[in-house]
Amino acid sequence: MQSIYQPAEDSHLFADFLKKVLKDKKKSQPNLTFLDMGTGSGVLAKTARDQKITNITTIDINPEAVKLSKKNGFKGIHSNLFSKIPKEQKYDIICFNAPYLPFDPNEPKDSQLATTGGKRGDEIALEFLKQAKQHLNPNAKIYLLISSLTPIDKIKKHNPKKIESKKIFFEELIILEIS
Repeated sequence: MQSIYQPAEDSHLFADFLKKVLKDKKKSQPNLTFLDMGTGSGVLAKTARDQKITNITTIDINPEAVKLSKKNGFKGIHSNLFSKIPKEQKYDIICFNAPYLPFDPNEPKDSQLATTGGKRGDEIALEFLKQAKQHLNPNAKIYLLISSLTPIDKIKKHNPKKIESKKIFFEELIILEIS
């Protein structure tokens, strides 16, 4: 059984950021559609629900996280990124606290799924961005959390805007906005 990623500094930074963004968005878009990609423990989906967002979908590659999401009352989908999402399904906000660390052979296998973004650390984020753009409503936003340890050169091709960050002891956590 795979363990579910538990909220840490990255999740808390993202949740605090979402509280501000969703409060403003909810006023202008009362029927906002929200996708929490890689939901893990569901902290971002719960944050959206706390901000009175009602149309929330959660996705995770980990079946245990999907079970937990459904138990918490969300529409949970077991999927590798958008592989199980119809092309015509669109969202106003897509959030992803992506696995962003480079591969470390010393990391326990059960946590690599939640933390390792590929050999370089950016592969999952790049594949996500490639797929996510076709699932955006007009004027929609993607919010992607990465680390200063994540290579940014290829991500920059998606024209991200750095909108939030926090330095922790060995890295900087960064939230990017992509339209």
